[in-house]
Amino acid sequence: MKRGPKPSHKVHIRWSQKFAYAIGLLVSDGCLSKDGRHIVLTSKDKEQLMAFNECLGLTEKICEKYSGSGNVSCYVQFSDVVFYKFLLQIGLTPAKSKTISAVHIPKKYFFHFLRGYFDGDGCSYSYHDSIWRNSYRFYVSFASGSEKYVVWLRNRLMECVGLKGSINRKKGSSNVQLKYAKREAVILVKKMYYRNSVCLERKRAKILDSLKVIRHMSEW
Repeated sequence: MKRGPKPSHKVHIRWSQKFAYAIGLLVSDGCLSKDGRHIVLTSKDKEQLMAFNECLGLTEKICEKYSGSGNVSCYVQFSDVVFYKFLLQIGLTPAKSKTISAVHIPKKYFFHFLRGYFDGDGCSYSYHDSIWRNSYRFYVSFASGSEKYVVWLRNRLMECVGLKGSINRKKGSSNVQLKYAKREAVILVKKMYYRNSVCLERKRAKILDSLKVIRHMSEW
């Protein structure tokens, strides 16, 4: 009997720091096509897509597309049946934004995954309190359209490092936010980042600036 063609297979499936980071990007800004083989990652940052290619050993072309309002974004698209099935097994699905719940990540690589997710759907901000001169506010948050996923993420962080955080939904927004403040935010970013870690540089630079202020104020 003549055998059929082998499934398309581009990605070497093996957990590592870079592989986990790429999975985090896919959970935030990735899409699984309904055809069962195509995977797409969309971003406004070409740097992020270049890192994605590097982490998965891909050489895919970074393309541009325009929204109806004329805004431009970039994307990488490729076909890999084996990797597609792997993503289904760990918890991703087509049209996942409101349905995703848990993602099966080895504990050893969880914070590398989290850094990838943060680069896609996370943010940090800080400011000096207008009332208390020596008070500096620092926050880190993650957003998702799925409350089940946010609850899972909060529970994993509680298990890993004992951080409580808070879950809230902004008025007029379909996204649910998981937010960490002050000491918890500092603990979290120190777990996510390490020297030479693959990441979106503009987000890391912003966090480092906040940590410099915090260290300076602690010396007062």
